[in-house]
Amino acid sequence: MPLVRIDVNEGRTPSQLGDLSKRIHDAILAEYGIPERDYFHIITEHPAGRIVAQDAGLGFERSSGVVMIQIFTQGGRSREAKQSLFAAIAARLGEIGVAGEDVFLGYVENSADDWSFGFGRAQYVTGELAVPAR
Repeated sequence: MPLVRIDVNEGRTPSQLGDLSKRIHDAILAEYGIPERDYFHIITEHPAGRIVAQDAGLGFERSSGVVMIQIFTQGGRSREAKQSLFAAIAARLGEIGVAGEDVFLGYVENSADDWSFGFGRAQYVTGELAVPAR
């Protein structure tokens, strides 16, 4: 059950924002085999100047079309699986014109104990939901 935060500068249409989200979700579905309805995305638009995304010394510049993605998910996936996901997301966003240098991704892992899906209960802990298999 990844929780995905997508931060972009203002200027995209609602349809474009939806397409960003759907393509990221489709990459996660394909790479991790999660259920299709495990779709939890937060899309936030920011005024100009509110996203700072420099090159981190890698020698390239990002444009105002940068897409900052944070994926919060349970730990346990291999380095290779994560790298494959990163590549799949970049490829799918590239299909809609997001340049590779404008795809910035942070990946945060946690455990089943760290999730509540409602009603103030930790459903993975209480057994109301099965902990996803890897």
